[in-house]
Amino acid sequence: MLYIMKRTQLYLDDDLWGALHAKALLGGTSISELVRTAARERYMVNHEERRAAMLGIVGLWKDRTDLPDTETYVRNLRNDDRLERLGIK
Repeated sequence: MLYIMKRTQLYLDDDLWGALHAKALLGGTSISELVRTAARERYMVNHEERRAAMLGIVGLWKDRTDLPDTETYVRNLRNDDRLERLGIK
């Protein structure tokens, strides 16, 4: 696809610039291309395709027999002592 480019200027904080710079180096691309790709993915997404994909996962695990029912699962999580073992609680 051929794009007519418009020039713009962005101000990035040091952390964001560093992350983009490292990703660009590893990927053999430019920071500009990373920003363009991210903007396209975020703002030019086909909402109908995304909705269909999200609806496609509804009930995905409904027939699994290796998991307890939801209430039991949540109660087990709440009764877990992981935070105590980590010295947080």
